[in-house]
Amino acid sequence: MAEQENCTHNCDTCGVDCPSRSQESLLQKPNAQSHIKKVIGIVSGKGGVGKSMVTSLLALETARAGKKTAILDADLTGPSIPKAFGLHDRATGDDTGLFPVETRSGIKVMSLNLLLENETDPVVWRGPVIAGTVTQFWTEVNWGDVDYMYVDMPPGTGDVPLTVFQSLPLDGIIVVTSPQELVSMIVEKAVKMANLMKIPVLGLVENMSYVTCPDCGKKIEPFGKSHLKENAEGYGIQATAQLPIDPALAALCDKGLIESYGGEPLKELFQAIDA
Repeated sequence: MAEQENCTHNCDTCGVDCPSRSQESLLQKPNAQSHIKKVIGIVSGKGGVGKSMVTSLLALETARAGKKTAILDADLTGPSIPKAFGLHDRATGDDTGLFPVETRSGIKVMSLNLLLENETDPVVWRGPVIAGTVTQFWTEVNWGDVDYMYVDMPPGTGDVPLTVFQSLPLDGIIVVTSPQELVSMIVEKAVKMANLMKIPVLGLVENMSYVTCPDCGKKIEPFGKSHLKENAEGYGIQATAQLPIDPALAALCDKGLIESYGGEPLKELFQAIDA
């Protein structure tokens, strides 16, 4: 009891051996056949800001850099990763676990859509079941050798993001936002959750930042002035990137041909992460 009275409630500096220090880690071990070097979560405070697009483009940059790349699609109720890459084959497995489906460029993907009999069937599950399935994607999928795994999370700070933060050994997160003023508050919620879980924020991506006029080349900001720099500075985030509204990219995603996209809008962001 005397020791607990001397506790400073900060385990980083306190030397007291109290119950909170001995709490068992919730981190899950990956499949025995998986050897994953870095795990990065892609998060957003709200939906519709292009989180899955950023996940896909980052994976492309990583694969183009010669790294073994994987995507764990944790957005189970709104999986768009298979659609962007044109994946329709169902995942298979053996006694070592499930096998991710590979894209044309060799990116390994596991998504619930790759396990459903019909990819348009809705997933009407409660939060704990969804969170448990995400954990199984980590523990029961035979990922093999992976240099970078990107985890595409559902928006917000609910069950699934919390499960990923606690169960997977995240090396950091990328926060995706859009230019609207309201988003600053929502981004702060995501950053504070990461800080609470002691996960570093590696970068901030502002999607739909501008559109380029096809006639004069002028950059137009349809959603208002960008707040990327001040937000990044306010949160102490060093690596940032802006994504334009690009109809050509959207069309390629609709056709399942994102790997045909010639642009490199997140190349510098990946280089910063990989440094």
